[in-house]
Amino acid sequence: MKFFLLIYLILFYGVAFFWRSYVTWQATGINPYRLSNKDDIPSFLGRVYRLVFIGNITIVLLYILGPAHWYSYLGPLDWLEESVGTAVGILLLILAFPWVLISQAQMGSSWRIGIDEQNQTALVTQGIFRFSRNPIFLGVRLNLLGWFLIMPNAFTLALWLLGDVSIQIQIFLEENHLHQQHGIVYEQYMSITPRYLGIPGVLNNK
Repeated sequence: MKFFLLIYLILFYGVAFFWRSYVTWQATGINPYRLSNKDDIPSFLGRVYRLVFIGNITIVLLYILGPAHWYSYLGPLDWLEESVGTAVGILLLILAFPWVLISQAQMGSSWRIGIDEQNQTALVTQGIFRFSRNPIFLGVRLNLLGWFLIMPNAFTLALWLLGDVSIQIQIFLEENHLHQQHGIVYEQYMSITPRYLGIPGVLNNK
């Protein structure tokens, strides 16, 4: 179990973020990491993402490599430490990984971490993006929930909630940005494609 989590941690962050960033930079000459350090909401969210990112990695490594008694200091939620919850958490991790990778591949050179205000990006509406306007964010949300279910404690709960709320605020900001860039084309896309997941044109959670 711990070996699986360690390999997954390395693959998910290594492939989905570092490798994908390198591929995008090689293809476009643009650094896809667009989180700045200004005093505004996007920059604040960027700092939150980094906190969640570092915190999640730290707790996972502590759980995998640290002495057993260290984990008790994280405030374990014993009533959630059941085999069913763990199984659901593992399933979410397994589903989230290829979902994020496929979504990133289909975005191609348009993929960014944060809002790119300097470069125009193409609007991707095909493939997975026919069923979700934000499939990568959906995958990351599932990933955070999966980690919490596998390691239910006060810190992973806080990271899950903090990450999930921040992602939803970021989605709102990015959708406003895309609307400004693509205008009526994006409005039409929003009208038929759900924000997270669904059948195009049916129960659109705009």
